[in-house]
Amino acid sequence: QVQLVESGGGSVQAGGSLRLSCAASGLAISSKYVGWFRQASGAERERVAVIATGGGTAYTDSVKGRFTISRDNAKNTVYLQMNSLKPEDTAMYYCATCRYSSWGSCAVAPPSRYNYWGQGTQVTVSS
Repeated sequence: QVQLVESGGGSVQAGGSLRLSCAASGLAISSKYVGWFRQASGAERERVAVIATGGGTAYTDSVKGRFTISRDNAKNTVYLQMNSLKPEDTAMYYCATCRYSSWGSCAVAPPSRYNYWGQGTQVTVSS
């Protein structure tokens, strides 16, 4: 049974940092494109960052230069380091694995192309 478990969320002031973790079981994270998504209250779920099997990364424009996605294959875990947090980063953050195995199908893909999801971890940034 595939399971993704996010952790590391919390409440911080603007300018602060958090590191989110996505621990996987039931699959080898090294063989998957993994994405971090977020959903603010009343908004659609949006892709934040994606890491490819080969280590390539992609970010949505609003987080470039502030967020970093990485993976530790030995720990079967993907991370999202979030620095210089802003109030507009407030959302529930989810990790997910892409059902496909190519950059074109996963790196700029909508949530519908991701099949396994975690339960989410809340990030709240106050001004």
